[in-house]
Amino acid sequence: MRHIAIIGSGPAGYYTAEAAQKKWGDDVRVDVFDCLPVPYGLIRTGVAPDHQSIKGVSRRYEKTALSENVRFVGNVMVGRDVTVPELQQGYDAVVLATGAPHDRKLDIAGAELANVVGSAAFVGWYNGHPEFAKLDPDLTGKHAVVIGMGNVALDVARILSKCRKELAGSDIVAHALDALCQSQLQSITILGRRGPHQIMMTPKELGELANLNCASPRVDLRDLPDEGDDAMLEPGLRKSVTHLRSFAAIPESIHAEKDIEIAFDFFASPKALIGEDTVEAIEVEVTKVEAGRAIGTGETYRIPADLVISCIGYRSSPIPDVPFDERAGRFANDDGRILNGLYCVGWARRGPSGTIGTNRPDGANVVDQIAEDFDTGVIGKGSKKGRAWFDELSAARSLEVVTFRDWKKIEEAEEQAARDGAPREKFVDVEAMIRAGR
Repeated sequence: MRHIAIIGSGPAGYYTAEAAQKKWGDDVRVDVFDCLPVPYGLIRTGVAPDHQSIKGVSRRYEKTALSENVRFVGNVMVGRDVTVPELQQGYDAVVLATGAPHDRKLDIAGAELANVVGSAAFVGWYNGHPEFAKLDPDLTGKHAVVIGMGNVALDVARILSKCRKELAGSDIVAHALDALCQSQLQSITILGRRGPHQIMMTPKELGELANLNCASPRVDLRDLPDEGDDAMLEPGLRKSVTHLRSFAAIPESIHAEKDIEIAFDFFASPKALIGEDTVEAIEVEVTKVEAGRAIGTGETYRIPADLVISCIGYRSSPIPDVPFDERAGRFANDDGRILNGLYCVGWARRGPSGTIGTNRPDGANVVDQIAEDFDTGVIGKGSKKGRAWFDELSAARSLEVVTFRDWKKIEEAEEQAARDGAPREKFVDVEAMIRAGR
């Protein structure tokens, strides 16, 4: 029997568990650990609450989780409740699927000012992550600036600009919904160092901005390259740029009818945040793009900003006793291998790139590596107790483990507490989750 521990119950973790089942059938036991009492990681706390169809992939993970040879071990923090070296003693293979839950640092003057937040914190706030539930951003100002030109920046801008009716079918948590519906914002500026041909936004998400009830997107026609240059782009990016061109063509009469303007500010590199205690403005430098890189021109200007949300990327969390690549913000690895018997997958392996589906072949790849290491004797087979070992350790340390059966009780309680039209009202407190699971 092979015993595998997977740290992280998001897409990368469950795709890896699924791949292990396909590889070894009944000859494998997989324990999927998570520091929270609830599974699914990014699906629950990262995917935008108004994108319920994307969250539906959790049904696939549930099928894996309910099988006899895969077990969810919630409310156990690796590094605090059990160490990686200990897990290596108990399991044949340990796979880190912890994602990249922390913001890449906004390294400019003024980043410490109040109402300057990272996207991990802000998205976690409106998605009900217990770590960020008490963030309480001040939405009484008129101007927000979102730094970044990827889909996370789009999610943040879209959620900031939606009215209560537009969020009715989402699973945005109540405290965030109430705060957003009292927002005084009039403008949201999406700031990018490079130009329209370098954005990382996908067409579907970008196109949603054209259908908002209370907001309209604005693009300065002068920022757009010659239309003929679009032919050189890959199809997805070409569709996205087509959306930007349509935004530039929106007549002023339409903008005047909307409460909020979402302005794309290209060729603008943030240099400093201005304010006494709370942010009041952002100073940016005009750039030009050379060989795909943003080069500063020395010309600067200021944009009013009562709220700044940095969406410039994520980092994995270092874990004691595991080699970490500080520069890349992920675990040091060779195509998923960290040390003998220790692997990583998903964003923990490659950094925050790709879609949810990208993690599926990633999981299959790391399982193939584990199989190879079994076959070559790099790691042994049958010498570890796996699940039984952890149960003994858990009892000795009085850990309050949350099982998948407990999670289903939590899920049921969240569904029963949902407001009209919403799929659930998430618990935002760990103790409340545990009580519901009991």
